[in-house]
Amino acid sequence: MNFQRGRTREELEINLIPMIDVLLVILIFLLVTTTYSKFAGLEINLPTADTSQTATQPNEINVVVTASGDVLVNRVAVSGREISTIAAALSRHTGSNGAKEPVVIINADAKTPHQGVIDVMQAAQLAGLSHISFATQNPTR
Repeated sequence: MNFQRGRTREELEINLIPMIDVLLVILIFLLVTTTYSKFAGLEINLPTADTSQTATQPNEINVVVTASGDVLVNRVAVSGREISTIAAALSRHTGSNGAKEPVVIINADAKTPHQGVIDVMQAAQLAGLSHISFATQNPTR
């Protein structure tokens, strides 16, 4: 016997509106309580080069810039730190043997002020030397 013959079954449904309300409240709570950090500086790591064998070029000028900003051109100390003085020292070591233009290799100490390296680059440009390279060290393993 079926006593519920006249009754129709109600269809089940999920009401999404309360669920959306709860999710919006959670989202607003997260946005309000989140702290945003703004970094004032940029942290960088300078690259190291891993070379198996260095090619020696007979026509190169080694420039060393020490941590205190002193400049040595081919192991000869330059008397001043002015760009014109460094350019004159580079010109003396250029040589006029008709060979290729020498390569200026800059060996800068890790604590060298950035301006010291820029001054050497400007002095090389003033001396007419356009081939500049930077010396790196092999990473320690």
